Amino acid sequence: MIMTDDQTLESLRVMPNVRNLIGAQGTTFAQNFVSYPLCCPSRATYLTGQYPHNHDVFSNDEFDGGYQKLRKGETLPVWLGRAGYKTVHIGKYLNGYEGNVVPPGWEYWHGLVCAYRMWGYTFKHNDEPAPNQCGNPENTNDALYQTDVLRNITTNFIDLHFDGARPFFLSLAPLAPHVEVGTGLDLDFRNPRPAPRHRGRFSDEPLPRPDSFNEPNMDDKPAFMQQFDLLTANEIDNITKRYRSRLEALLAVDEAVKAIIDKLREKAILSKTVIIFTTDNGFMDGQHRIASGKTVAYNPSAHLPLLMRGPGIPVDKTVSAMVSNVDLAATILDIANATPGITIDGLSLIPVAQNPASIAGRHLLLETGELGARDPGDRWYAAVRTGRYLYVEHWLRNAEGVDVRTGKELYDDNVDPAQVASKHANAAYADVMADLADRLHALQQCSGVNCRGL
Repeated sequence: MIMTDDQTLESLRVMPNVRNLIGAQGTTFAQNFVSYPLCCPSRATYLTGQYPHNHDVFSNDEFDGGYQKLRKGETLPVWLGRAGYKTVHIGKYLNGYEGNVVPPGWEYWHGLVCAYRMWGYTFKHNDEPAPNQCGNPENTNDALYQTDVLRNITTNFIDLHFDGARPFFLSLAPLAPHVEVGTGLDLDFRNPRPAPRHRGRFSDEPLPRPDSFNEPNMDDKPAFMQQFDLLTANEIDNITKRYRSRLEALLAVDEAVKAIIDKLREKAILSKTVIIFTTDNGFMDGQHRIASGKTVAYNPSAHLPLLMRGPGIPVDKTVSAMVSNVDLAATILDIANATPGITIDGLSLIPVAQNPASIAGRHLLLETGELGARDPGDRWYAAVRTGRYLYVEHWLRNAEGVDVRTGKELYDDNVDPAQVASKHANAAYADVMADLADRLHALQQCSGVNCRGL
């Protein structure tokens, strides 16, 4: 399992190894959406197989999310361990993980501490004490570049420990292409820093400007978004610099994918290994005047890469059925013939890859915020996603502590793939919107099989 951080679907074009060694040798899920486009809630969904309203991790912060909020005793590595698997994690874990312990279920642990740095990070390795402070982010020794170090740890571990005696589950989580945070350095928006060998590879790459870029008319958007100013030339220049850096940072990840596959082939276990490549959420680069960030339900934030190869997975196939990160745990459990210790909301993608029509018409939930944890002034949304439509309801908790709906959006991707013109006030879409609202309200209360949108 390889999970990048903040990677857009568009950026997959610069990763030929991922596309050729995983996608062309397996199945690409072209309609993969994340349940909550934010790092920690998304990763909690991957580890539990549950939508956020069931796993209760609603933010990156300790108050209503983070590593502290995860119910750690019943997660994917625990279930796989019970099934006899050797479980391995290398790289970033949930936000708020500080290296004090090895989380339950992981037999081998090489977890990043000070993870949001390409240089100057540290590790918690198995039961060894983690360093009590971060490293030096200015020590830009080529050999210490985070993605390359994670690659080498992974290939060395495969070389030394996988002898075929036990099945294994390995989770690799590099920071790239997430921006670096807390370095104290002025990176001049060339952030994240790519591997030295890749610096400047995309120095002339144009920033994509879909119809939604710096959207000129926001009258159809929620009231709070209508207050967003048009992006200035300087802001667009900074977005462009960051976009180029993010692409360059992905090149080392792409090389790592090839190195890992080469090592699996060398060990004669490639043909017996399922490889999954995905990310936790996308990223906004100026669409709808959003200069940076994720969390929103729009495609650049929520529509993500998902590619898979291995036994039982069709080769060189693209599946257009609707799938989600809520399906990842169910898929891995199916492969491992393992049983979860809690009720999970997703479904296995192995039969979907073989027969996409089996989930024709499926719809997915996107949700943010927690009813009990919101404060006056907090905004949140819930949305339902089908193969054609995105329907969103926006809410605000008022001064009296009452949740008030503040707006709706409806996008028809068949005619408006950039999601520029909301159809929520168009009478021709009234029946569609009513149907989607019913589906959304049912999913907001769902558990288990009722969450699968079939």
